[in-house]
Amino acid sequence: MEFNNPSMEEICTLLQKIKTIAVVGLSPKENRPSHRVSKSMQGFGYRIIPVRPAITEALGETAYADLFAVPDKIDLVDVFRAPQHVEPIVDACIELKIPALWLQDGVIHEAAALRATAAGITVIMDRCIYRDYLQLMT
Repeated sequence: MEFNNPSMEEICTLLQKIKTIAVVGLSPKENRPSHRVSKSMQGFGYRIIPVRPAITEALGETAYADLFAVPDKIDLVDVFRAPQHVEPIVDACIELKIPALWLQDGVIHEAAALRATAAGITVIMDRCIYRDYLQLMT
């Protein structure tokens, strides 16, 4: 079976519905794409929860070592990690019943995306949430 992203209409609906985004791999360095995209999404009104073991805070929010440590409800997990790190993130999303998973540009793991989709998770792969937001919501 081949993975296909949701339609642009479905992505637009998702972006309208979600409020809290856990960003796995959010860098505290301002010049990194994960930081710039997360800061922009925060500016659009989303709550950003940093998920990165080596930091305690980013963008004014407490950072957590992994998704299991996040005490709050997560609407979407946005992944800025290399493809080889995606499977455990999908495992966590399935176990925590997180409804949506976004794999950023270049984060491609078809088998993991299909497994997440089969578990009922909405998956967007190899797209930028910031660019899609700009295209669909502004």
